[in-house]
Amino acid sequence: MLTLHGGPGASSRYLQPLAALADERPVIFYDQLGGGKSDRPDDVTLWTLERFVEELAQVRAALNLARIHLYGSSWGTMLAVAYALTQPPGLTSLILSGPFLSGPRYIQDAQALKRDLPIALQEAIERHEAAEALDSPAYQAAVAEWMRQHVCRNATVLEGFLKDLGDPLTGANSQIYNTMQGPSEFTITGNLKDVDLTGRLREIKAPTLLTCGRYDECTPAATAWYQSLLPDAEMVVFENSAHLHSLEEPERYLQTVRGFLHGVEGRGVVS
Repeated sequence: MLTLHGGPGASSRYLQPLAALADERPVIFYDQLGGGKSDRPDDVTLWTLERFVEELAQVRAALNLARIHLYGSSWGTMLAVAYALTQPPGLTSLILSGPFLSGPRYIQDAQALKRDLPIALQEAIERHEAAEALDSPAYQAAVAEWMRQHVCRNATVLEGFLKDLGDPLTGANSQIYNTMQGPSEFTITGNLKDVDLTGRLREIKAPTLLTCGRYDECTPAATAWYQSLLPDAEMVVFENSAHLHSLEEPERYLQTVRGFLHGVEGRGVVS
């Protein structure tokens, strides 16, 4: 299983619990260029979906991975699907955790979720984004509340996740995030905002597992829509979690992924 972390520009560190699946197959983690422990070139022209798809192809070729289960988390799901649409041989299955497959749909959902925030936070978001004062305490309070509600509802897990992201040596790369995503999880202005892969999902023949949290910023409704467009897909919602449901409900999550992999391999599906 080859894993793709989120961000864009984060690292693979938060995916490490998936190493528990290595008792049955190799599980491969890598930090995409610019994030984690990878090189960090200062060249914004590198931060495109197309370049990351090519990087994934090169990583797979370098490791001589003839057959893979491809795992994506958050932004990594868009990368996984874009790669799958190149019709690479040996793609046995896709696992999409907190799927982000359409910038326009994500923006639509983010706007709806933002309207559920307290009025004071909504006003702070509008006021400080207009003034480009994103480091203001009021704006950061809105970011913190969004993270608590829609990224991770377990305070201890969220604290550890944010600490890893903030590590100056191995954490997230804000240049990539700002270029591709934008200033925050709820305001998308980067080059992914218009990317929409949904019109081509029917081209993907590999069995696909989609997962999300009940309170996920990549909403259950969006995830169900993606599932409906895929020819061979199943979906699981984690009722007590948000976007980081793999960390919030780890035992059930690993059981779900393991069961899916067994099912696919039992079918003998090979592309």
